[in-house]
Amino acid sequence: MGFFEDLHDRIVSVDSVVCVGLDPDPGRLPVAVREAELPRWAFNRRIIDKTAPYAAAFKPNVAFYEDPAGWRALGETIAYAAGKGIPVILDAKRADIGNTARRYARLLDGETYGVKADAPNAITVNPYLGEDALQPFLDLDDRGVFVLCRTSNAGGEDLQDLELDSGERVYERVADLAVQWNRRNNVGLVVGATATDELATIRERAPSLPFLVPGVGAQGGDAEAAVTHGVVDGVGLVNASRSIIFAGETTETPFDEAAGAAARRLRDGLNRFR
Repeated sequence: MGFFEDLHDRIVSVDSVVCVGLDPDPGRLPVAVREAELPRWAFNRRIIDKTAPYAAAFKPNVAFYEDPAGWRALGETIAYAAGKGIPVILDAKRADIGNTARRYARLLDGETYGVKADAPNAITVNPYLGEDALQPFLDLDDRGVFVLCRTSNAGGEDLQDLELDSGERVYERVADLAVQWNRRNNVGLVVGATATDELATIRERAPSLPFLVPGVGAQGGDAEAAVTHGVVDGVGLVNASRSIIFAGETTETPFDEAAGAAARRLRDGLNRFR
């Protein structure tokens, strides 16, 4: 089975399209884990335990792990989630040419992380170097590839909304290309929930591609639009990171329990629109 078939089964089993972003900013880690050998791993393990009943997938962003201890923590995190049967999407936004791209593709190799780990199930990639830069990822038919299309940040419009000579926007062209690249049925799109109109437009251009939709948490994106346009044939994900994993910052509840409660609320809120 391919990634999206596995993801579909996970979504059905937990009745959820929530993707929990595991971005353990060291400056925000709670006191309860700071003295652990690998604080980011200790934090993630407790977050995973409490949010797993509501999570269709987990999405660690590699920016929070790019140091020796961080890679170990990431490897432990991937292995732990895999042990619970939960897909892991590596938010790496990689792309490059030739042997560099092939090297980046090793992020989808479980031997990369300095510990015995399962491989991530999917990765986010940057399309702006073109198909050849993504080919090492696209060739992995048992791994998902989420192509950045219209991002959730305010500055995304600086380039993604530019109009081409053909009359289409850059993000629309990216969506069209992603449809062409989906020869192995392993391609999805990253489309932010803060770009409501673009979500609808991209869905029209890519009717069969699952979306990974960030921006419904701390960025205040549109949850209804995220579900309505992001999920196709029961497959798609709505990601929240800070609003879940750091939910305990505003309460006296233990951080992991607060995260679990936040994930449950998001699951229930999104399911109103499914």
